Amino acid sequence: MQFENGAPPFILERIPADINRTVSTVEKKHTFFMGLLPMVLLANQEIKNEREEILLILGRHRTRTTEEGDRERLKEISARYGLRGRPFIDHRARSRLLRRVDTIPPALVLSQAANESAWGTSRFAQQGNNLFGEWTYKPGTGIVPAGRPAGKTYEVRKFPSIYESIRSYMNNLNRNGAYRKLREIREELRKSGQPVSGIALARGLVKYSQRGEEYIKEIQGMIRHNKLALADTAFLRRPKKEILISISTSGSGFFSTRNRLIGHHPFASNLSYP
Repeated sequence: MQFENGAPPFILERIPADINRTVSTVEKKHTFFMGLLPMVLLANQEIKNEREEILLILGRHRTRTTEEGDRERLKEISARYGLRGRPFIDHRARSRLLRRVDTIPPALVLSQAANESAWGTSRFAQQGNNLFGEWTYKPGTGIVPAGRPAGKTYEVRKFPSIYESIRSYMNNLNRNGAYRKLREIREELRKSGQPVSGIALARGLVKYSQRGEEYIKEIQGMIRHNKLALADTAFLRRPKKEILISISTSGSGFFSTRNRLIGHHPFASNLSYP
């Protein structure tokens, strides 16, 4: 993948059912990664904006120029990231908040999406837009996995879009206690001025899979094999107009879309403007 001019700006509505009909494995991988990358970058931008807002509010607090609503805004963000405490007056609460409100390296997102969804071909990806195997414990709201033990009620979550699946996955890594190590690794890299890479943060995924360390090695191997580290420095190309492009992938129309992705030409006749 090459991103010198940025990733093309569009939102893929869903993973096309005929993705396996691509000519080659290389083409399928390219289509999968290029289809997801813009949404990964967009989701990260949301997080980055929120982090910058936190830093701005805390900066005003330090200089005694606090604005009305600052305290409530920090409280609101803290609650969404599963935190209690008062970051306005507690430095430990501030540290915990900034440790959670941070971006996820695209290389990690792309490799896990490919691994967990079998390159977008899994039943959960196709029927529920779920790329990362996230569960729900609300009966009747998800997809019942085959082989679920008797008496168990968990289901695999359904999402209204691929983008919402990506956002939920990032939120899971950023607030779930199981991934505290990942957040600590990221924080230490930030403090030392080192790049926050997918390879490095993969070390914090020991609890993502029952396979533990073997799963980590597999994810790191996918990043290396597919040269996904390049995605960690990718940026979202601005469209010529201030709109976000939506690509329809219904039916056989996917193949014209696939060709556009591979050729890096997002502004095509099969694109619709929301």
